[in-house]
Amino acid sequence: MNAKNKGLGRGLGAIFELEGASVPGKHTVSSMEEIELSLIDPNPKQPRTRFDEDALEELADSIKTLGVIQPVTVKKEPSGRFTIISGERRCRASQLAGLKTVPAYVREVDDQTLHEMALVENIQRQDLNAIEVALSLQRLVDECNLTQDTLASRVGKKRSTVANYMRLLKLPVEVQLALREDLISMGHAKAIASLPTPEAQLHLLRRTLKKSLSVRQTEELVRKMTDEESKRKKEVPEEEFPESYTKLVEQLERLFTEDISIRRNNNGGGKITIGFTSDEEIERFLHRFEQIG
Repeated sequence: MNAKNKGLGRGLGAIFELEGASVPGKHTVSSMEEIELSLIDPNPKQPRTRFDEDALEELADSIKTLGVIQPVTVKKEPSGRFTIISGERRCRASQLAGLKTVPAYVREVDDQTLHEMALVENIQRQDLNAIEVALSLQRLVDECNLTQDTLASRVGKKRSTVANYMRLLKLPVEVQLALREDLISMGHAKAIASLPTPEAQLHLLRRTLKKSLSVRQTEELVRKMTDEESKRKKEVPEEEFPESYTKLVEQLERLFTEDISIRRNNNGGGKITIGFTSDEEIERFLHRFEQIG
């Protein structure tokens, strides 16, 4: 399952009008300059802390051939040095390529705006997974005192989209880890998040991974689980099953699926239900019987 995020919004330049006229109270724009790399410092609050070495080498090779195509953006400090607003990866690759200077847009911004711009620039990256996007959005809310409405405007997305990302941070750690490691997609995570309890969410995660379910199949399973829960609430509470029932379910799950239920009536009879998600799963059941035989 591929859960690669394609980035959010309109890009840092469009959001902060970096290539246009000055924005009162935010920053002023100077002409592009060629700045010595030795005078440029990373942003100490840069959200990005890891840089893929192989990707840096590839970018360095490109820079050796074509130069730095997209200028970096920096803030000029009173000391005469510069702090990176966006483009730390390009600066690192330029150093690897042996360059002494890089083209840069110089902005005059306060520290709060610098931090906000760095966070938004981080969100625009194409290689972030959904959890990393959600964490950056949460930092904008917490550290820059933005409301979700203002945040949505900053990243050029609907408020509902921003809310969907931030809901991911309320999921159990196991679900967040599966999303971070691309074991599930954003669509899977949204379906899982619609369940009311962590226990139900973890159960659905295990089912999704075990069966390699598509997003649509996961959503169907959510509807089924929700309907079953609604029916259970309307039913008269059942008596507690003997230990033998639990052992039976455990044995059946080894052969079939986790979706096994037992219903017992007042006369001592009842039904054992074995769930399945596709015709292919029936074939797998038959194959297991053949192996036992």
